[in-house]
Amino acid sequence: MKKYKILLWLLPVLLVLVSAKERPVHIFMAGDSTMALKPLSKMVLDSITGDSIAEPFPERGWGQLLPEFFDNNVEVVDYAQNGRSSRTFIEQGWWQKILDEMQAGDYVVIQFGHNDSAADRPDRYTPPEEYVKNFSMFVDQVKERGGNPVICTSVVRRRFDKNGNFLDSHGEYVELARKVARDKGVPMIDMYEKSKSLMIGLGESKSTALFLHVKSGTNRNFPGGRIDNTHFVEEGARTMAGLFVEGLKENNISSLTKNLK
Repeated sequence: MKKYKILLWLLPVLLVLVSAKERPVHIFMAGDSTMALKPLSKMVLDSITGDSIAEPFPERGWGQLLPEFFDNNVEVVDYAQNGRSSRTFIEQGWWQKILDEMQAGDYVVIQFGHNDSAADRPDRYTPPEEYVKNFSMFVDQVKERGGNPVICTSVVRRRFDKNGNFLDSHGEYVELARKVARDKGVPMIDMYEKSKSLMIGLGESKSTALFLHVKSGTNRNFPGGRIDNTHFVEEGARTMAGLFVEGLKENNISSLTKNLK
């Protein structure tokens, strides 16, 4: 009888251990619209019938395409949000959601800069010193919970001058992200340099295929067309996710790269 009591006592422990073993490593994404989940379709009004119909929505964030690269041992949890800077991501509670859900051994990918650097947008602007403070806090809090922070510099905007030369659009924020990674001794994937090299390699004309360029009359979400050199279509998002995976390999993050498809 005593033997059975011991077995009954051990059963919950064994179930917990099995459950923990089965949980895939999680990659939490903390960032802005270039990384965020986008709806696959949006409801629009049909101008002929007057009915609401689902129209495919062409925009994608690169975090949205990242799961394609991993097997079932990795789960991507994309908390990136449109229009957020490092400051507003914290203020609106998104960062706390990640802290509440992550477990020891998980990864948190941090990429902000597009909105932090928007000095003309006080609703999202983050001064450089506060940006550094926020990134340092992100790293410290993930480490405190046994997690693995990975800092990414911002992906580029598609901008060229009249001679076809690439133009920067993030100022000092790219280097500030690099500096936090160096000072904190955490992996850094230079998405800025990788995407910059890609833009220059493709050139002004071919690089349009990666971004949200919609011709007038081809999509009812944008009846008059759309030229957006910040956000990606599916091909662009998948390409950026591939650059991130390339960075994982360069940083020898084997606990993730061993689970690549």
